Amino acid sequence: MKNQRIGITETVLRDAHQSLMATRMSIEDMLPILPVMDEVGFESIECWGGATFDACIRFLKEDPWQRLRTMKEKMPKTPLQMLLRGQNLLGYRHYADDVVTTFVEKSAENGIDIFRIFDALNDPRNVQTSLKAVKACGKEAQLVLAYTISEVHTIDYFVALAEEFEAMGADSICVKDMAGILTPAKGFELVSRLKETVSVPIIVHTHCTSGVAAMTYQAVVYAGADRIDTAISPLSEGTSQPATESLAISFEESGYSSGLNFEKLSLVADHFRKVKDRYLVNGVLDPKMLIPDPRTLIYQVPGGMLSNMYAQLKQANALDKYEEVLKEVPRVRADLGFPPLVTPLSQMVGTQAAMNCLTNERYKMVSNEIKAYLSGEYGKSPVPIKETFRKQLIGDAPVITDRPANHLKPEFQELRREIGGLAKTDEDVLTYALFPQVGKSFLQERASPATTSEEVIKVTGYL
Repeated sequence: MKNQRIGITETVLRDAHQSLMATRMSIEDMLPILPVMDEVGFESIECWGGATFDACIRFLKEDPWQRLRTMKEKMPKTPLQMLLRGQNLLGYRHYADDVVTTFVEKSAENGIDIFRIFDALNDPRNVQTSLKAVKACGKEAQLVLAYTISEVHTIDYFVALAEEFEAMGADSICVKDMAGILTPAKGFELVSRLKETVSVPIIVHTHCTSGVAAMTYQAVVYAGADRIDTAISPLSEGTSQPATESLAISFEESGYSSGLNFEKLSLVADHFRKVKDRYLVNGVLDPKMLIPDPRTLIYQVPGGMLSNMYAQLKQANALDKYEEVLKEVPRVRADLGFPPLVTPLSQMVGTQAAMNCLTNERYKMVSNEIKAYLSGEYGKSPVPIKETFRKQLIGDAPVITDRPANHLKPEFQELRREIGGLAKTDEDVLTYALFPQVGKSFLQERASPATTSEEVIKVTGYL
């Protein structure tokens, strides 16, 4: 263990506030501390992708591309990292290859150095195009093992998938535990096997949702993990990542070198402590998100999915069904071939479980997204779906068995034509492509600003 390097990826600018407060941190709350963060010595800073793009245009009235350019300007030394949903990009459907390639190119041009690419089904076919585009840009392509537990998701399964990803050209591999269910014992076993099998760096990402994340990080680092994801202490724990300072200090005492400047790190913590207090006061940050929930280990439900289901049931005046829905989630997941509970499958499974319980009849109502999934539009399910079940829900509808994007025609130029003069750049076209309704409204408001500063304050709930 002595003198071994452990890289730290800081998540406060993306996953920490996405997990704790639905990605509502404004760029104004980030700007003053960005130059200091650039001096800390992070292996990378995760600052874009995931739900940040959607939240920027939907709630914060910010241009996500300008946010990225600003971050790169203020943090030129540290590699900037984003989370990319493979063929889904940052939206909720598969996009044609020309849109995927253009999005990667523009993200790289605007400041992204490391692309963490995942597919909700761990289907390698769905990351091919984005991987190729990242490699063509000369950036780091980090492919993801979306960690979950089922009869098929064994250690052997993930090791074999990592081998396939390395053969495809991955520069690094991330074990992404979005639900916080990777226990220390399983984490040690998985990373040990990966280090024996593949030669690229191994990164581990988890959440504190179940309360075991810090112990898991200790186990995976001892097993040879090259990097871990942490969040600066004020926005750590709960549904976020373990605290950066605490882990860095602990590993330093165990003989590992994090390379972090602890004086600078303290300044970063001081800044976000004030930011956190403000979001607690205005209600954007719910204290419940700061408390671990061991039920995650039982139901394997990510923290964000838990809060989303709770909100759905509250809106339907059916909070008495909460425990019933939690128990229904594993059953729906089994019916659907054990998809990992990560965006967009987590939302789809959770919503279907809620509908099953609210109607008191399983699959009396079925969402269009679930029907599309059963038709193969999202890719290959980890476990084959029973044909009787498939026919029950979609009848004799055709089922795609090859790469879903093979059935999509090039669409970037058509999207450019649709949005017309509202799009001044290729980035604007991509904003519209990812979120047609919200993106178009955002571009319209930018072209003809009508809201007053008081109205913006009311929308965002910040200042």
